[in-house]
Amino acid sequence: MTVRRISHLRYLALAVENFEEELDFLTTHWGLSVAHTDTDHQVSYLGAEGSPEPFSVRLRRGEKRIDLIAYGAHTTADVDALHRELSAADVQIIFAPRRLDSPGGGYGFRFYDVDGRTIEVSADVHLKRNRKINPREPVPVKLSHVVVNSTDMQRTADFYIKHLGFAISDTLMSQSMGNLMHFMRCNNAHHSFAVAQGPHFSLHHASFEMRGVEEWMRGAGKILRSGARMVWGPGRHNAGDNTFAYFLDPAGNTLEYTTELATIDDEDTWHPSRLDVNDVTTQDQWGTANEMNELVARESFNDPDRGLFVAPPV
Repeated sequence: MTVRRISHLRYLALAVENFEEELDFLTTHWGLSVAHTDTDHQVSYLGAEGSPEPFSVRLRRGEKRIDLIAYGAHTTADVDALHRELSAADVQIIFAPRRLDSPGGGYGFRFYDVDGRTIEVSADVHLKRNRKINPREPVPVKLSHVVVNSTDMQRTADFYIKHLGFAISDTLMSQSMGNLMHFMRCNNAHHSFAVAQGPHFSLHHASFEMRGVEEWMRGAGKILRSGARMVWGPGRHNAGDNTFAYFLDPAGNTLEYTTELATIDDEDTWHPSRLDVNDVTTQDQWGTANEMNELVARESFNDPDRGLFVAPPV
């Protein structure tokens, strides 16, 4: 039986220059709620109504970048053990385990991954009261997964496997270009993290889980009515078997509404597949989405991340 110190994805922290516009989009249209505001540092913490996590997105005014990706650990002992293991492996630590002062608190530490991306791992967080999302209510249940671009996808994936206990669930590939994306899990969800081969380091997309297909479709329609552009979708992927609808937010980041992501209940018998992107059913089983092409892919390359190896405000 697979045992990991990492338990799940907690939140994504982003910096954007158009702070007010992005905040309005994420709350008025995307369906997140303001959990806490730090006016001194121009930071808003946004929660998903269906998630007990204190917040799912931390939004900060600043140069566009990923500030950090945060994961949960099962226990504070796991936090301490992971810190010791990473330190012994000469992974660069930003700060050692301590009590955290973000909403929900907790006990955690931060470090740089192999690309220079800031990662936080925490436990003993005070969870908020969440609620059951109502039928036909088009708001996210939770943050589902985060996907990043890397100039050396395999190196990035190997770091998460070796040091954090992640596993590859499936891989997208092509005969001419080789492996293009690794879908990676830290629990029985098919993926909470994925890494794509790209021209630079950046956010590929962030995905939010909806209650079901009805809520996912209503949510996609709601975002279209807001004036946001749907980059790709609606459709259903092969890897992960989840639905997808990708939109550009005001900052130029790609955000996804999804639902019905596959779970892997027996990891000992799971064998990752290499799925050829040139097979039309790999990208979209239904055949309802616009064709994946170079123009669509370019949107997910995003702007180069300027935040690598630069610790965000703590």
